[in-house]
Amino acid sequence: MTTPTLFAWVGGAAALSRWFRIFYQRVALDPVLGPVFANAPQDHAEHVAAFVGEVFGGPPVHSQTLGGHPAMIAKHVGRALGEPERRRWMTLLLDCADEAGIPDDPECRSAVVAYLEWGSRLAVINSKPGAEVQGDQPMPKWGWGETGGPFHQ
Repeated sequence: MTTPTLFAWVGGAAALSRWFRIFYQRVALDPVLGPVFANAPQDHAEHVAAFVGEVFGGPPVHSQTLGGHPAMIAKHVGRALGEPERRRWMTLLLDCADEAGIPDDPECRSAVVAYLEWGSRLAVINSKPGAEVQGDQPMPKWGWGETGGPFHQ
């Protein structure tokens, strides 16, 4: 028996799409995050779902059609995100995971939260004014208990 990817375990593209659609609907009404995403394109939730899906071991949709990790990094440059926005993003995203039916078993949630923590902290670092951003980083890969950021490849 082979171990499923996180992508398969969470329910694939449909589950990730549902999760991020719910999340960005809530973001629009959120006093902390609403202003941050006020100008996000209509298809932002689908782009993020494709990115996370690829990170979790799904098909390389984001890399092949949306620019992969360099494009995601570029979205954060100069946005001056701080800890209040990061924490709110984490809290709201995890609340929406429950509503979207993302599995809540300890192993899955541990891996998902580890990636979200890593990614959200990286977004804050890359968003600081004057940050030196390395835009050519490979797509992170995340699995069951092992990190897969660019520093571990």
